[in-house]
Amino acid sequence: MESAILVGTQNLDELRELAKSAGARVIDEVIQHRDRPDPATYIGKGKVQELREQILVEGVAVVIFDEELSPSQQKNLEEALDTKVVDRTAIILDIFAKRARTKEGKLQVELAQLNYRLNRLTGHRDYLSRLGGGIGTRGPGETKLEMDRRQIRHRIATLRREIEHIRKHRQLHRERRRRDNLPLVSLVGYTNAGKSTLFQALSKEDTLVSSRLFSTLDPLIRRIQLGGSFPVLISDTVGFIRKLPHLLVSAFRATLEEVVEADLILHVIDASDPDHEQKRTVVNAVLEEIGAGDHPRLTVYNKADLLPLGGADRSKSSELLVSAVTGQNLDRLVQEIVASVKPAYDLTKTYD
Repeated sequence: MESAILVGTQNLDELRELAKSAGARVIDEVIQHRDRPDPATYIGKGKVQELREQILVEGVAVVIFDEELSPSQQKNLEEALDTKVVDRTAIILDIFAKRARTKEGKLQVELAQLNYRLNRLTGHRDYLSRLGGGIGTRGPGETKLEMDRRQIRHRIATLRREIEHIRKHRQLHRERRRRDNLPLVSLVGYTNAGKSTLFQALSKEDTLVSSRLFSTLDPLIRRIQLGGSFPVLISDTVGFIRKLPHLLVSAFRATLEEVVEADLILHVIDASDPDHEQKRTVVNAVLEEIGAGDHPRLTVYNKADLLPLGGADRSKSSELLVSAVTGQNLDRLVQEIVASVKPAYDLTKTYD
């Protein structure tokens, strides 16, 4: 486990969880209040010197920044600190590389990583050799990361063709579903909002449920019976996060099309999270970016079992308060889903 110092300009709780998910042992956190980032080192010469002294004393293996650094900032910091420096984007890509299991997921992560690293080869060819493995280097593999720009561009083109093939294959499946007259309900939400637990509760199927960030990367689609007689398809896919790298949104577009094509989006929110409204805004922004901002949507506040007694009761509002763990209000959720999607389909059809 690599020892790490976290650096940012605001609360680092989320970066701490990201770092732990990537396998880091966080030994300190540094918050630098600045009106604007230093163009050369992001944090300024004084703070760089303080960090360097701390790294020498404590033998820190990696410094993790809560923003995406420019290639020159990263190069300058690594030279000044004489240790590995990674940014928020690299950490998220690293976690995705650890979590991806299917061929599709691995292709999409590799595409994002190669695009991210491509512009970091110019002007400092020894950059990759200084990384030395570990956090921030997982995914495509050392050999591919050491390819020159021409080879990387060729690999990127190959990956895009393969992902496009997957996209077309998915489209064929969607057309078959349309012929079968099955509505698609997609679960979306901030990472760790409990989407996979809710997916499991609705589908009655054992799937990976974890408190880790990004525990679900590869999409899951299951046919289920709602209300005992109404069949729908339900999908679960990657959770969203603040400052989600645009590279990942682009690379996972084939997967996120399941959300774009959905008849109904279930926006799952962790009701016990004090920052849930800000995270709701983040998810809404990502939905807008992928073209699903105007889709029919049902907001579901999950984890009611974690709310303190006397906590805000959102079940009295137009939005649902449920617990995927205890089953609270799941019957009402099923009724809401059916009421939302059934009118668009042939009501005279006999469902089996």
